[in-house]
Amino acid sequence: MDNAVRKDELPAAERLKITEIFHSLQGEAATSGIPTVFIRLTGCPLRCQYCDTSYAFFGGRWMDFDSILTAVDEHSTSHVCVTGGEPLAQKNCAGLLARLCDAGYTVSIETSGAFDIDVVDPRVARVLDIKTPGSGESHRNLLENLSLLTGQDQVKFVICDRADYQWAGEFIGAHKLLSRCQVFYSSSYGQLNAAELAGWILDDGLQVRFQIQLHKFLWGEEPGR
Repeated sequence: MDNAVRKDELPAAERLKITEIFHSLQGEAATSGIPTVFIRLTGCPLRCQYCDTSYAFFGGRWMDFDSILTAVDEHSTSHVCVTGGEPLAQKNCAGLLARLCDAGYTVSIETSGAFDIDVVDPRVARVLDIKTPGSGESHRNLLENLSLLTGQDQVKFVICDRADYQWAGEFIGAHKLLSRCQVFYSSSYGQLNAAELAGWILDDGLQVRFQIQLHKFLWGEEPGR
């Protein structure tokens, strides 16, 4: 991020506050295991009790779109994931997503679903983290987003306990998510045993996709991997 410049030097419509840009394996959802460049935007208005990226709530550096693209170009991968924090909390995020698509990248965005996803370029795969009661932020779910989901989009539920598991199943049924998009379940790291969650899914015959956070299996809590 050596190309970062001062906020007052940047056009307002083409700058974002960035916590980090790094190259790693995608750890979750449909492209899990694929080498990916991650662009982590700074800031998030949510405070999920299991959050593992609280270091991105504050700080960061202002970067213009050209500098961000230059940093991404340094890595030999066609996949880019824009994440946070909550990336859509910065209004210029949509412009960066379009620029990345125009540059030929396969782009995804990881969002809490608390902001309008209709602003996202249709070429981008949207990964919504629907907040369960156990997160402490389920009141933030913007239900209007659900009708916008398509087959390339993904919804994931981080399950903290049995109550979350039951809630998620009812939510999926009420909003017919299995007919709209891909649905993923993962256990809250260090809070619910992954094997226990897998057993519940099998016992109930749920047609969801179980996942673990691959990056944590490989590198633990190390940020930027």
